[in-house]
Amino acid sequence: MRLRSGVFASSCLLVEVLGVALFLRGFFPVPVRSLPRKGARGDLPAEPAPPGPGMVSNWTKIPPPLFKKVVIVLIDALRDDFVFGSKGDQFMPYTKQVIEKGTSYSFIAEAKPPTVTMPRIKALMTGSIPGFIDVIVNLNSPALLDDNLIWQAKTAGKRIIFYGDDTWVKLFPKHFVEYDGTTSFFVSDFTEVDDNVTRHLDRVLKREDWDLLILHYLGLDHIGHVTGPNSPLVGTKLREMDNILKKIHISLLSKEEASLPNLLVVCGDHGMSETGSHGGSSAGEVHTPLLFISSAFEKRSGPLTQPELVQQTDLASTLAVGLGLPISRNSVGNLILPVVGGRTMREQLRFVHLNGFQLSRLLQENTPAYEKDPGYEHFKIAEKSHANWIKLYLEGNNSEILLNLGKKVLKQYLEALKTLSSSLSKQVAQYDMYSMIVGIVIIIEVLLLLLLSIPKALSSRAEFEVPLSPPLFSLLFYLVCLMLCAVHVIVCTSAESLCYFCSMSWFTAVGVMMLISALMCGVLSAIAKMFDNSRLPVKNPVLSSSSWSEIDVLILAGTVGHVLSLGASSFVEEEHQTWYFLINTLCLVLGQELCRNYFLLKEYDPQRSTTVKQNFGEACEYKNIDIPAADNSKLGKTTTSAEFSRGSDKWISLASPWIILICCRLLRSLNQTGVQWAHRPDFGHWLTNSEHKSELSFLAAVSLLMIFFLVQRRCSLVSKIAMALGLLGVYSYRAAIGNVIFPWQHGSKDISKGITEARFVYVFVLGIIFSGTKDLLKSQVISSDSGVKSTGLWEVYSGLVLLAALLFRPHNLPVLVFCLLIQTMMTKYIWIPLKFDAAQITVMHYWFGQAFFYFQGNSNGIATVDISAGFVGLESYVEIPAIFLTAFATYAGPLLWAIHLLCYLSSEVNRNSAAVGHGCFCYALMRSLPVAVYIVLVTGLRHHLFIWSVFSPKLLYEGVHVFITAAICLFFTAMDHNHSHKVQD
Repeated sequence: MRLRSGVFASSCLLVEVLGVALFLRGFFPVPVRSLPRKGARGDLPAEPAPPGPGMVSNWTKIPPPLFKKVVIVLIDALRDDFVFGSKGDQFMPYTKQVIEKGTSYSFIAEAKPPTVTMPRIKALMTGSIPGFIDVIVNLNSPALLDDNLIWQAKTAGKRIIFYGDDTWVKLFPKHFVEYDGTTSFFVSDFTEVDDNVTRHLDRVLKREDWDLLILHYLGLDHIGHVTGPNSPLVGTKLREMDNILKKIHISLLSKEEASLPNLLVVCGDHGMSETGSHGGSSAGEVHTPLLFISSAFEKRSGPLTQPELVQQTDLASTLAVGLGLPISRNSVGNLILPVVGGRTMREQLRFVHLNGFQLSRLLQENTPAYEKDPGYEHFKIAEKSHANWIKLYLEGNNSEILLNLGKKVLKQYLEALKTLSSSLSKQVAQYDMYSMIVGIVIIIEVLLLLLLSIPKALSSRAEFEVPLSPPLFSLLFYLVCLMLCAVHVIVCTSAESLCYFCSMSWFTAVGVMMLISALMCGVLSAIAKMFDNSRLPVKNPVLSSSSWSEIDVLILAGTVGHVLSLGASSFVEEEHQTWYFLINTLCLVLGQELCRNYFLLKEYDPQRSTTVKQNFGEACEYKNIDIPAADNSKLGKTTTSAEFSRGSDKWISLASPWIILICCRLLRSLNQTGVQWAHRPDFGHWLTNSEHKSELSFLAAVSLLMIFFLVQRRCSLVSKIAMALGLLGVYSYRAAIGNVIFPWQHGSKDISKGITEARFVYVFVLGIIFSGTKDLLKSQVISSDSGVKSTGLWEVYSGLVLLAALLFRPHNLPVLVFCLLIQTMMTKYIWIPLKFDAAQITVMHYWFGQAFFYFQGNSNGIATVDISAGFVGLESYVEIPAIFLTAFATYAGPLLWAIHLLCYLSSEVNRNSAAVGHGCFCYALMRSLPVAVYIVLVTGLRHHLFIWSVFSPKLLYEGVHVFITAAICLFFTAMDHNHSHKVQD
């Protein structure tokens, strides 16, 4: 079976997507709890039995609740400095007064990454550390099946009311006696989303038919996503929250009874970064305030001290004790002792003993050698000391000695709790190694196939024979299948924990085994053919081992160097620096090539060129020859480039690499990214400041004009008009939501959601893409006119540029302008005169695409994903459009460069018709190499200190990028429909 390079590359990437998905499913397993929730209340321990005959404790039940009513106010994206810092002094005066002089305890709660809403709610209510895969399912939260505080409260007969983020309603269906959920993903809504919560307050606070009230406010998080933490809107929202807290606190105080006080808990699920986003592990994202306000606490006196640091998972244990409920089975949190510090010593010891028993039981269920764990040993020692204390207590000893001994026992318990919690937190990552290994095998086999296929895939014919049933390896195929099936049976029958690959049907599992066997046979067949070809005599020893140019050496060194750098956490955090260095070096080498082309290669030997031409046909079978020149030879490019250099084009061409370097340097100043220097101010922060709205408006208008000028040159008249109206709509949309202003606009305009303006732009985006698709279908089905095909591709590309302009934030529009400008300059003044082959041009496109991914402000942390792009033009959250728009806005840089590559290779009429296939193959190879190596590295580093904060987010980015690259290569293959087997002479 003969396959073209593009078809082969696309097929390999589709198989690789399967391997990556299987690996990710094993690396980020969905947690499965073996313990049923229904038994959570029946096996609570009694107090430790005091030593001696006849001594029995009389306390065997769950301690009674400490508070009558509990109100939890969760303010999304509430950073600790919003309460404890200068913003708290200025915008939250009542809350700050309660903290400093009232009956309250304040803490800084540390959240573990990923700092997104749904995993943080799980941590708050279960006390466990959610898996990193919750970042993905955050958009569609399934019901929470783990033991949790809400379920325990409902089982105990407590009446729970909830208003706010509908994630709670999805996580806890049928748990609330009354609820009103609001969507958390429409980030352009700053006010209504909170008003829908507050409108219920007056009515609910007057009622007595509830025990637990949960309020989740989203407005602050939305403001952060759209305008950042330094926006004046933040202060307005904090003042609103302060008034709400005041109303709730006064109402709870007025309804308190003498028997049991009420409790107000104020917390955040996560913070926000300096750009207003979240998901990563910076201090601003993981540190949130945690306030306990109740008349049960002693009034604070003396100077205010720095709030103590606690874990976010500690809240579940503390609230369970406060409500008289069992602590959740899977909780790794510790009891926050000051909250129960006003109770008697016996009660305090009972509380920490319950917490320690729950943690030690969880350790037993997850660690075979749990008895040797330091935390378990400390707990047993504290338990014995507790038993001795109870003996003295039951004997009626109430002296000061008993109190001091109780404090020592309490200290022992707290040390044991801390050690147990630390041990359990380290064991959260339970990898599905079998699924991971199967995924790695598939990915490595695909990479080997691509590498071994390079000589044939990049030949002038760009196709090769793929033996589907080689006689030599048919027996090997069945033997490998049988061996893999046997391994599968052994692993699945002996595995102690549930494995995803084992849970598949046998039909699916055998299909994967056959795929692995077929890939292995293909690799061995390619290796055998390589050895057979090496024994054949070389037809032309002079040309078969051609020397490498500086560009070839740079491409190889840069690719290998980047791949090797992925093994270091610092290089992953600052990967943008690697790509900035590579494209800067590439520009310098291009400058050298241009100087050599115009000044050093003027005098060459025509006779030598003729000799090379005579042997050209023989060399084509071994070297990728797809250069758009009359003789298709790099050595003969001086003749045609002499014509090109007439006039001013020569000097513009010589200046192009330096102009591109200047553009890249300006782009680096626009968005600080990475980790180490992300906090430093950049030009983007200056532009987004509300004081510089006029400057931002001017820059956005100029950028949109330049986008039109750079894109319209190859569009049809209708598409030009649509592009102009679409770009006008982009500015109108940004003006409607308050990012920019019109010149005639005076004062502040009412801010809207801009839905009409955004949909106006979508109409023109779809129109331009439809026009281009019509031309592509015409060129593919009706005629083979390359001009029609080139116009159609460019119009599709123009439609995507218009979509990117709509989704990009206004200060990022210069990134799009420089992208188009660099593409134009490199096409006209670098690639055409230097006549690079398709493989070299593909690598350059890939490198610049990666660099522009970071120029947008992206990083390898989840916090830089701009989810607000997914809701442009939407009235409510619609899953599929939101995911598509967010992914497109995130990967706009690589996508636009990839589509431009297809436009360029298809428009070069003098280039070998196999060029598109060459480009598709090289693009697939450039994506497969780092993914395969990184997945192997991550597997080896799975116990690294930074595995969840650094390596795991990068792994998610790589997985999504592979999926997008597969889609791009399929588009390449569809456009390579008219591939010809002839090489132009």
